[in-house]
Amino acid sequence: MRKLKVYAQQWPLRETFVISRLVQDHGEVVVVEIEQDGALGRGECERADAFFPDCTPVVDQIEAVRNRVESGLGRIELQELLPMGPARCALDCALWDLEAKLTGTPVYRLAGLDEPLRAVTTVFTISLGSPEKMGAAAKANRDRPVLKLKLGREGDPERVAAVREAAPGARISVDANTGWSKAQFRDYLPKLAALGVELVEQPFVPGQDAMLEGFDSPIPVAADESCLDRASLAGLTGKYDYVNIKLDKAGGLSEALALAREARSLGFGIMVGCNVGTSLAMAPGMVVAQLASFVDLDGPLLLAKDRDPGLHYEGSTILPPDPALWG
Repeated sequence: MRKLKVYAQQWPLRETFVISRLVQDHGEVVVVEIEQDGALGRGECERADAFFPDCTPVVDQIEAVRNRVESGLGRIELQELLPMGPARCALDCALWDLEAKLTGTPVYRLAGLDEPLRAVTTVFTISLGSPEKMGAAAKANRDRPVLKLKLGREGDPERVAAVREAAPGARISVDANTGWSKAQFRDYLPKLAALGVELVEQPFVPGQDAMLEGFDSPIPVAADESCLDRASLAGLTGKYDYVNIKLDKAGGLSEALALAREARSLGFGIMVGCNVGTSLAMAPGMVVAQLASFVDLDGPLLLAKDRDPGLHYEGSTILPPDPALWG
């Protein structure tokens, strides 16, 4: 017999986190626990309705399918029962964890990977601020190999220049979070290329992707908000070079893996990303990270304190999760 438990948590951040459309002082997450035959499977997602009130409350979505979950719902059936999004993500990841623990089979094998999960290098995210503030943050993290800069406002090249001066040896990617106009995009790109930026995420709001068609960008461009699940891919071809796969968007590890494999077959590069969350949310992302060339799983590094046990970070290197955490 199964038992489902679902609850929300807040996780304070080390400092306020700012992107072009949102300011956060803490992470808002929902945790799912599914207990069966002495085994406990867990998953975590962002409580999106805490930041976007027009979203259906995540806890309510999960509670609405409690009877089906406790009656033995599997991962495949879940994909049809709930739409993509955070609620399905938390349940899906909990079911992967539960299956691994009940069968004694590590998640990498359940996922069809040939090798055990390997350590990966994550970007470290610097939130949006003045050039001086972002430069100071970069200087404090100048030994990290890859810095990701939140942009999306007037004066972004000056922000990147300040970071480059403060951390001359770091690789740099940037994320406009839908904040640029077409004119800004075309003005900024050559300047950012000259500063060594390696990847630009989501310059425009979803639906305006056609502005990228036929543009010979000097920097590869990644779809984030425009890439949700496999159904998104047809509209991204010829516009984007990479897709940023987030489990919260895709609705869990099941769809995220399917999305990564289909995207690769179509010639897209793979980035795996995250929202602000604990190691419990990042651990399933480590599976997708095995297929990715850009990894953004630094959520716990932004928290004042992570859950225990959590992932082990050695600087920006993430070691594979211990089964006591997930998988």
